[in-house]
Amino acid sequence: MTMHVTRVPKVWFPTVRAGSGTDIFTMRLVERLHERGLQAKITWLPLRAEYAPWSVIVPQPPEWANIVHVNTWLHPRFHPKNLPIVATLHHSVHHPELERYKGRLRAAYHNYWIKPVERSTLQRAERVIAVSQFAAEAARETLLDIPMQVIHNGVDIDKVQAKRKQAQQHPYRLLYVGNWASRKGVDLLAPILRELGNEFELLYTGNTAGSVKGNMRDIGRLTGSGAVAAVMQDADALLFPSRSEGFPLVVIEAMANGLPVITTKDSSMPEAIEDGVSGILCPQDDVDAFVDACRRLAADPMLQQKMSDAARTKAKRVFSLDLMADTYISIYQSCIDGHKSNQDGRES
Repeated sequence: MTMHVTRVPKVWFPTVRAGSGTDIFTMRLVERLHERGLQAKITWLPLRAEYAPWSVIVPQPPEWANIVHVNTWLHPRFHPKNLPIVATLHHSVHHPELERYKGRLRAAYHNYWIKPVERSTLQRAERVIAVSQFAAEAARETLLDIPMQVIHNGVDIDKVQAKRKQAQQHPYRLLYVGNWASRKGVDLLAPILRELGNEFELLYTGNTAGSVKGNMRDIGRLTGSGAVAAVMQDADALLFPSRSEGFPLVVIEAMANGLPVITTKDSSMPEAIEDGVSGILCPQDDVDAFVDACRRLAADPMLQQKMSDAARTKAKRVFSLDLMADTYISIYQSCIDGHKSNQDGRES
């Protein structure tokens, strides 16, 4: 009688350091794997590995690794040959509606370079994970129609304090955290704040083009989750008029901090925010709707607190880092067992 021996996942992450949310995802996941007593290692590749992979030496996986976890953008040059691969799709940049917000060079780069790279990764991977249902649907329509499991990115709820109950500030303090890009809807921020007037103020990050006057204040770059949490604790609501998100990590960070979210009712936002419960969803590009939502929250402290409590409760139930890590560990185990069975079948 042959006894099946379960092999413990030992995970290697060859990853391009992009200075984005994918870096945060990888570091958080590896930290959680270590806390579970599992071996895991990140090998950081320079940014040029994305657009000039031939200029980067191919790293070899650690001898102990028995599975590889990659971002779908990772060029096939860096895929190891004899280990099972789990690939995570973090974005929705190929969605047709985003074409209007790209310049010609970026559109060409995505269509003629990134798409073929991602298709190769999707074909090579034994399991493909998408960070939202929206990202999965966009990828199946624009890249490759294959099965994808959805695992939402997680935040460490236990390390985030619930937003303290306090009287709302005057002016009412809105917060925007993110890149200063048209896809993020940053061009809507100034019109919204002009309409709101001096009873509101916006603290914002990511603007490298210069200062914005009036009731908008640049708080500079926030480094580390502690700095993000601190500014969220000092705000009344997150204003996030993004036009498309593969998964809105900043939104669930805000929810974990007990911050009501005012955002768009498109892309992956409804997967995070329940309209009227943990935040307010507005039609895309509708400045008046965003203005009304801000005023509604500012005028109703009871609604503010109710949404704050609901946001944190949902973050804890749906978007915990523990839940994310445990689901990935289960997938690693399944892939390792399947890979070993295939090898045994070929050898027999």
